Amino acid sequence: MASEQPKTKLIAENRRARYDYFLEDFIEAGIQLLGTEIKSLRSGRANIAESYAAVEGREIVLVNADIPPYQQAYRFNHEPRRHRKLLLHRKQIDKLIGAVQREGRTIIPVKLYLNEAGKAKLEIALAKGKKLHDKRENEAARDWQRDKARLMRDKG
Repeated sequence: MASEQPKTKLIAENRRARYDYFLEDFIEAGIQLLGTEIKSLRSGRANIAESYAAVEGREIVLVNADIPPYQQAYRFNHEPRRHRKLLLHRKQIDKLIGAVQREGRTIIPVKLYLNEAGKAKLEIALAKGKKLHDKRENEAARDWQRDKARLMRDKG
């Protein structure tokens, strides 16, 4: 029997986030989208590389995420970089707001995908910014792992 894997479709991933931030708590959030936005996502087009989540009142919104216009919609299209409300439980929202305001954390989107039910979900993480020396340490460790693997492969 083949192993059952979740039928999620990855749309966009923020690979730069792991390089620039220490990612701590991961939370799955829904996104409030318009009809043309979900159609554009289902065609596999989006970019969350420069986006972040911000606190607006007692809500959390996704800022600067690029969902390009849906080609067949023409004049009924959406604004590509509009603020989109994230759908979370009140306890999750309060926890995130507290971490942002008290501890100076940032909320970073990590992955945008469609779940098994076909709904758009966003994986967000509480993040703490890395300093330049942290990035250098990570890069040195990654280089050493690569060199070590190369040596082990060559030596047998």
